[in-house]
Order: sequence, then C-alpha cells, then structure tokens
Amino acid sequence: MGSLGIAFFVLGLGMIASFFLYQRPDSIPLIPTGPVGHYFVAFTGCALIGWAGGLIGAARDPLTSRSVGTTTIFVLILMALIRMIAWLIGDYAGWLGDLSRTEATGLLVLALFLIWLKPTVAESRACAESAVSEGGAA
Repeated sequence: MGSLGIAFFVLGLGMIASFFLYQRPDSIPLIPTGPVGHYFVAFTGCALIGWAGGLIGAARDPLTSRSVGTTTIFVLILMALIRMIAWLIGDYAGWLGDLSRTEATGLLVLALFLIWLKPTVAESRACAESAVSEGGAA
C-alpha cells in the first residue's frame, strides 16, 4: 500500500502540473481535454494526493488500518466499472479507443493484488491484542 500511495502522490502531482502547464499561452495540452477537463484533472490530482496520504499511513500500520485497504479495493473496482461502462456506451470508446478497457484491466489487477496482500481479521486482532498488552506492560 505504501508503494501505491507513493504512485498516487506522484500521479496527483502530475495531474496538478498538467493543469498549470495547460494555462500557459499557446501551450499544447498534455491531456486531450479543454479548460473544464483540465479543471477536473487538477481536482482529481488533489484527491489522489489525499488518498496517497491515507495509503501511506495504512502502510505504516497495515494490521490496524484494514478499512483503508478495503475502501481502496472498493474504489479501484468502482473506477474499473465506470471505465467499462464508458467503453460500452460507445461515445467514449470513439474518443479514447481501448484506453478505458486497458485502464479497467489495470485497476482490477491492482485491486486483486491488494486483496491478496490484505491482512486477515485474525492477524489484525492479534496485532491489536499485542499492542494492548505491550501498552499495559509499560
């Protein structure tokens, strides 16, 4: 989750940078959208930076931060579903080609990877109990 958090942070910074680079006179857009699209790209970049903070925090203590991993898995699957629906609609497929299907595949693989790495409830309880017993002994 920490590596994913760092990747989200870098991607978020890149999205915010693309917004500011688009605002320069006679600039060539890095993302094929207009001004409104770049506004939403920057907004998404801010959200990714916030999400990165949660993932990095959860990576520091993964056994007691199960909800961050669960929410991340849910959001990745939801993002993949939105991309698949956009591809099925057809309007976006003409504009993006197979990009939305490729993104959906990557997001689902990433979600599956996080599911495999997620600590079990028993591991989380054992970690919480050991933290309580260590705190009580001090």
